[in-house]
Amino acid sequence: MLMTPAVRWSSGHSLDEADVHKTDAITFHCSEFFLDQRHVITSSSNPLLKEATQLRSASMRLRTGCTLVDGRREIRAAIAANVEILEVFVDASDESADTHALLEVLASRGSRMVMLATRVFTKLAFGARNEGIVALVRWKAGGLAELPSVFTAPIFVIEAVEKPGNLGAIFRSADATGIAAVVVADGRTDPANPAVIRSSLGTVFSVPLAVASTQNTIDWCFATNRRIVAASPEGAVEWHTVDLTGSVAILFGNESFGISNLWKESSALNRLSWQEVRLPMCGLANSLNVSASAAVFAYESLRQRVSKP
Repeated sequence: MLMTPAVRWSSGHSLDEADVHKTDAITFHCSEFFLDQRHVITSSSNPLLKEATQLRSASMRLRTGCTLVDGRREIRAAIAANVEILEVFVDASDESADTHALLEVLASRGSRMVMLATRVFTKLAFGARNEGIVALVRWKAGGLAELPSVFTAPIFVIEAVEKPGNLGAIFRSADATGIAAVVVADGRTDPANPAVIRSSLGTVFSVPLAVASTQNTIDWCFATNRRIVAASPEGAVEWHTVDLTGSVAILFGNESFGISNLWKESSALNRLSWQEVRLPMCGLANSLNVSASAAVFAYESLRQRVSKP
């Protein structure tokens, strides 16, 4: 029988004895845990549960450096990236072998298991994609100084993208095609947003990542001698005619307003090697969704890299 100490991540709330019995032995060998209903939280007013739920807000994530990871695949990605997993909230009615196997791994790593009644778990879970397990992890994106100064493959710069689903999908494309890093510039959604993590299928943990202001990103691209290829409806040439290999940053802008003027201003001062490129649009719309555009550029970059002698 495995015991772990209480984990303090916010204000240090532990399980309330009014809501759950025998709280001094909250982590068990998983097969025993599912059989022991004495350790199931049945109240949605439990302080630990309330604080965990607040991690769906950006302010709580910023204050604590923690976030939530929904789903088995995403939690496995966090494990593979050696992310610190503090607590694991589990729907006590989930008896699937896949969940049990994952809980065994998490327990062996020292994560604390917290069992919830189904109706309580739904207060914490991510919408309709509830898989019966949510991990509370200590993780946040680093800065530009934590990225290598030299990459053998292109990077993505994602400026002011607002929708978590778009940012998560961009990480999936980056992971699939060997993009060396993703820089989120002037981000309007937090890479640690649980919705970003879920839509990325956990690849946000494995793709090198930095968060910075647009100006700092421009300065970093200049310092690292990185060419800028900007995806824009106003581009003079098409995407497949430009070199998307080597020391290049492929730039994507906000869903509504595109790329900010700071980039062009820096190019005008000869601080950046700058080129705007477009995707052909044969219908009424003048651009694709930003995550779709990123996927096109990512695979074109991969095609060019693998076809080089």
